[in-house]
Amino acid sequence: MPKDAAVEEFARLVRALKARDGRSYEALGRRLSVSASTLHRYCSGATVPEEFAVVDRLALLCGADGEERRALEVAWSRADRTRRPPTPEPDAAPEPDEEPEPGPERTAKPAPEPEPAPAPEPAPELEPVHARVPGLPSERRRRRWGWVGVVGVALALVGTVTLGAVLLPGKTRERAAEPPAPLTWTVASHLWKNGCGHTYLVERTPPPPPEAADARSWAAAQGAVDGGETLVRVSVQGKGAAAVVLQALHVRVVERGAPLPWAAYRTDDGCGGAVTPRRFEVDLDRPRPVARALDGYDATGEEGRKLPAVSFPYAVSAAEPEELLVSAGAAGCDCRWYLELEWSSEGRRGTVRIGDEDGAPFRTSGAKGRPLHAYDSVERAWITAEESGQGG
Repeated sequence: MPKDAAVEEFARLVRALKARDGRSYEALGRRLSVSASTLHRYCSGATVPEEFAVVDRLALLCGADGEERRALEVAWSRADRTRRPPTPEPDAAPEPDEEPEPGPERTAKPAPEPEPAPAPEPAPELEPVHARVPGLPSERRRRRWGWVGVVGVALALVGTVTLGAVLLPGKTRERAAEPPAPLTWTVASHLWKNGCGHTYLVERTPPPPPEAADARSWAAAQGAVDGGETLVRVSVQGKGAAAVVLQALHVRVVERGAPLPWAAYRTDDGCGGAVTPRRFEVDLDRPRPVARALDGYDATGEEGRKLPAVSFPYAVSAAEPEELLVSAGAAGCDCRWYLELEWSSEGRRGTVRIGDEDGAPFRTSGAKGRPLHAYDSVERAWITAEESGQGG
């Protein structure tokens, strides 16, 4: 295929993706971490990107399937070759030097035959070690030395394994099949809805409720479990300038049990507030829970406005982080669960498992039908929901 034709075919495929998506050059460029002018040059054929990764991210954002992405990569490879100078042909190899004429043959003298080695003298018969141990019959000595050998081998093996674990701690914990992630994340799992209040299940009557900032230490001290709902905020960003495409967010339940029989304690009366974008809802009672994107709401203006839900995939980088807010509810189970975030970047793919601040699974238990208590700041005591007027 001629050079100009290869570049034009690649540009035509890129233009088709952009037209299918319908967003402006600027809007798509922000998602891909490139300028609007750079993306326009790709579409016009003025420039061929140095790496296919940026074009692959564009294909994902525009909904291309696997076959379309493979065709796009073939077109990019042909167009990319037009930017490279032709490889020069190697110079002709020099003629080998003429071999010297053979001289007169010399007759090699036969090597003298080696003299036969003297036969080795028979080794003196040594007395068995156990026979030299005084005070023990020979059979017991043999059993004793046999056990000493077994114990020695076992200690050697234990020492080898222990030394390997000390010298190579990363090797014992790192899964070789998992590629290093080009992104980083932080987790906050002891959140109160809109920063106002939360319901905990506690086995014994707890002390007064904490401030929202102290919720994690308070819950840990009481052995409290989220009642009915767990809120998790995950802040994600790339480690470098290259964009990382977040492909999907999965929920992995690792343990299910009956809801805890403990009483429920509400930290306050609740309040209203705005909802952030990138919000996801999970029903842990389903056999296969799914993180479903929800609409958000921006209350910064006088009248507020609705923020439509944004589905995967979308990109992050070091300069453009994203925040995911997951609301996981349970009514019929005591569930322990993780989040799993799929990513791709520059031809690599992987999945990171996200647990709480300590790396343990999140935990949510159903609280329906449990005695509900609220804290009376005047009486400085927990009272039932009926007494506080919150029943029903």
